[in-house]
Amino acid sequence: MTTRGANVRAMSWRTLTSTLALSMLGALAGSVASPADAALTFAACPSTPSFSCAPLTVALDRSGKTPGTLTLTVERKNASAASGQSAVIALAGGPGQAADPLGEDLARTIAPALATRDLLVFDQRGTGRSSPLNCPVFDNVAALESASESTLGPLVELCALQIGPARGSFTTQESVEDIEAIRHAGGYKKLVLYGTSYGTKVALEYAERYPQHVESMVLDSVVPTSGPEPFGVSRFSAIGSALGELCSNHACSGITANPLGDLARLVARLRKHRLSGSAFDGSGRRHAVSLDELDLLDILQAGDLNPALRALLPAAVHSALNGDPDPLLRLNLITEGLVPSVPIRPSPEAERAAPEEEGNALFLATSCEETPFPWQRGAAAPARLAEALGSLHTLAATDFYPFDPTTALSSSLVAICAHWPDASPAPAAPGALPSVPTLILSGGQDTRTPTSGARGLATLIADAQVLVVPYTGHSVLGSDFSGCAQAAVGAFFGGTPVQPCTATTNFFAPTPVAPRKLAYVHAPSGLRGKQGRTLTAVLDAIVDLDRQVVAATLQAESELPNGASFGGLRGGYARLTSSAATMRGFSFVHGVTLTGTFPVRNHELQPATIRISGAAAAHGTVRLSANKRVSGTLGGRRFDVSLTKVKLSRAGAAGAWPSWRVRLAHPGLVAEPRAPLR
Repeated sequence: MTTRGANVRAMSWRTLTSTLALSMLGALAGSVASPADAALTFAACPSTPSFSCAPLTVALDRSGKTPGTLTLTVERKNASAASGQSAVIALAGGPGQAADPLGEDLARTIAPALATRDLLVFDQRGTGRSSPLNCPVFDNVAALESASESTLGPLVELCALQIGPARGSFTTQESVEDIEAIRHAGGYKKLVLYGTSYGTKVALEYAERYPQHVESMVLDSVVPTSGPEPFGVSRFSAIGSALGELCSNHACSGITANPLGDLARLVARLRKHRLSGSAFDGSGRRHAVSLDELDLLDILQAGDLNPALRALLPAAVHSALNGDPDPLLRLNLITEGLVPSVPIRPSPEAERAAPEEEGNALFLATSCEETPFPWQRGAAAPARLAEALGSLHTLAATDFYPFDPTTALSSSLVAICAHWPDASPAPAAPGALPSVPTLILSGGQDTRTPTSGARGLATLIADAQVLVVPYTGHSVLGSDFSGCAQAAVGAFFGGTPVQPCTATTNFFAPTPVAPRKLAYVHAPSGLRGKQGRTLTAVLDAIVDLDRQVVAATLQAESELPNGASFGGLRGGYARLTSSAATMRGFSFVHGVTLTGTFPVRNHELQPATIRISGAAAAHGTVRLSANKRVSGTLGGRRFDVSLTKVKLSRAGAAGAWPSWRVRLAHPGLVAEPRAPLR
């Protein structure tokens, strides 16, 4: 958690790390140097056999002020047919995300362009295998986690001083020159620029500086060429439309008629006091936890990359407003990566012994050097903060609805970067963009890089097409389950007009409100009374486990570790292995607990008999079978019920039982999509 100050709430190390995914960069001008003369010499890549690898040595600082060189690692996938004189170059997000590990995924995504074009992927300078940037002060994670707002700023300044004058060379400007060096050394006349999030910023700056070498562009989740203002007004403005689309077509029936209004009411309460409640860990132990405004904003922002979090949010906010904070508190723990209990990241002890999290130093260097903060670059930190506050006060408080200017300031990089001594020129106004075929992709629920920025960019490129993909957040090609965005890429490179998305299915529709009491649960037809309500509560619990697993898997951007465990919303736990899901007192509704083991095959729960107990439950056993029926004995009464007659919890359309075969990962998570480009 972060700490509050009188006027400025400094970002904690957790917040800084999560901000690695935010693309908040302005334009940067500078001198242009000649590209490297050396040709690329490719050899087989040890880890990716379908790619070949080549090192490329480039100048650290092309202005010559700071001597030295660094080595870029470039990967190439040859065109499926005879290659011409152009190549696709893929640019990852961050700044700070390595692209080389995503080569195979990028090749699948951009495959329609690769018939006669090579694919080039490289870790931008300071990331991955391209001379990664490091601050020794960041190696002590425990110290950073415990830093107060008065001590975190000096640590950031120390990082800058440890890097030295070279910190001014890890900029978008230099990355643009690196791309030109790669193009020249590879012998290509033209490049297709494919960028995602911050990668679109790099692509656009390259297009401004080298328009004669740009064949076309695919820009996913656009960072505008002018760069966003530092307080994120456009992101706050997009919250309402994102929630509106999530709840469209009566998807939030039974939850809320006004999701933005609910959020505003909760934010108003959090300004007065934190939300407090409890959560159960992977061993079933109860812990007191709490949440504040910034935590709520973190959940919203994490939802940009995690549709399962978006789906859980409306009901969790509704519950918190109605005296049940636990669903939202558990959602916050998933956002922070604390669920499941087998950690996705190393243990605290391992973190203290390990180097800093990859990309933090590069993220700081690029962001602090380039963001157009409202201060004099040569001013000291106190003066910078005073200027920033003055600029913030000129904005209307409603610009940040449902949050407020204080939250906007606290969630920005202002308090961090005020302590960063700049070593590069101030950003300059962007230049003209070439009129080349351009496909701009935007997620309808992306608040990180909102659709307004995509549409604004399209007005600057004569030959641009904009595709807005419904029910999708940030990094469209990595998170669109409908296939619309991928079809658009095919049409774009096939020379046909890109068609609007027509699919209306939200694969992550809002989830129902979690009932606190068995009395709030619907009994299915064919099994009335306490026994029927117990049965529905049992099925609710199994689906709730599935939702947790999906959300945690997406948050981890990888398969969960063997032995991952999840606390029940109301108690107990469930532990997953590759072959079984074991429940011990797992509870979704107070007083109804499940104990037993489901075999797991291909990520699906297989038929099993579960023992039901608890103070409110009709005791007995429940068996889920393969023919969409559930049978057993509850409260001494035998039953055999079709799952089609069971209505989960008390939501509208979202409350229907999808299938007894609950997947412990969304079907798309097995093969698609990829880890999102940030």
